[in-house]
Amino acid sequence: MKIGYVCVNTSLKCKPNVKFRLASYTPAKFEETVAGNLACLQSVLEWNLKHGLMFFRISSDTVPFASHPVCKIDWVKEFKSQLAAIGAFANKHSMRISMHPDQFVVINSPDAAIVERSVAELKYHADFLDALGLDSAAKIQIHVGGVYGNKTAAIASFIQAAVKLPYHIRRRLVIENDDKSYSLRDCLVIHQKTGMPILFDNFHHDCLNNGEPLKDAMQAAIATWTKTDGGMMLDYSSQQRDAIKGTHIDSIDIVDFERFLGETTAFDFDIMLEIRDKEKSAFQALDIIRKVRH
Repeated sequence: MKIGYVCVNTSLKCKPNVKFRLASYTPAKFEETVAGNLACLQSVLEWNLKHGLMFFRISSDTVPFASHPVCKIDWVKEFKSQLAAIGAFANKHSMRISMHPDQFVVINSPDAAIVERSVAELKYHADFLDALGLDSAAKIQIHVGGVYGNKTAAIASFIQAAVKLPYHIRRRLVIENDDKSYSLRDCLVIHQKTGMPILFDNFHHDCLNNGEPLKDAMQAAIATWTKTDGGMMLDYSSQQRDAIKGTHIDSIDIVDFERFLGETTAFDFDIMLEIRDKEKSAFQALDIIRKVRH
C-alpha cells in the first residue's frame, strides 16, 4: 500500500504547478516556467522518497498551455532530459504516479469543440507520462462527465468517445465515481464496454451510491484492474464538518481513517489522499497504516 497526496508539497518553498495568463504567453515565459516546474517536481519526489510517501499526483499545470494552440514548442523534445530524469527516479524507487485533468475535460459533451479540446488535453497528459518513461500503472483519472438530461445516452456517448481514443491515451485512463451524477454502478457499465479500470473514491461513494456496503463496492472496483494496470488506486477523503455535503476535509479524521482501514483489510490498493493539508495528513495516514496493517 502506497500513500500519496495531490500536486503540491506545502513543506517546500517551490511549487511544481506555476502557471501564467494566456495573455502573458511567450516562448521564453513558457520555457522558463516549465523548467522551474520540472525542477520543483524532482525536488518533491526526492522529498517524498525521504519521507516514505510513494504515491504522487502530478499537476496538470506542470506544462502550462501544453494542449492549447498557442503552444508551438515541442516540449517533449525541449525537456527530454529533465522528463527522463524524473521518470527514471520514480521508476528506480517504485514510486506511483498519476494525473487528473480538471473538470473541463468532458469527452461525452454534446459540443464537438469541447470533446476536441478534451481529447487534446488527454493527449498532453498521456504524452507527459510517456515522456517520463512510466508504464501503464501510471494513470490518468477522469470523471464520466455531464448527464445532459439522459444518463443512459450520456454513458453511451462516453463509451463511444473512449473507444475511439488513441491507444497511448486509452491504456492510461481510469474512471472515477463521482459524488453527484455517476455512481460506482454507472462506472461498472462503462468498464464492461471499454475495459477501463475504476478508480474508487470512498468519499464520493458515501455521497452517491446504490446501497452497496464499502466492502462490496471495493471488491467490484478492484476486479476492474488488470496486472498491467498495477494495483487499484483509491481516492480517500471524508466530509468536512459544518460544510455542505461533498466538501473535502481540511485534515485527516484519524477515527474515520482507522475505521476505513479496518473495513478494507482484505484488499490491496494505493491511496491518494484528497485532503487539504496534503503531506501533513499523509504523514499521519502513514503512521496509522503502519499500526493497523502491520
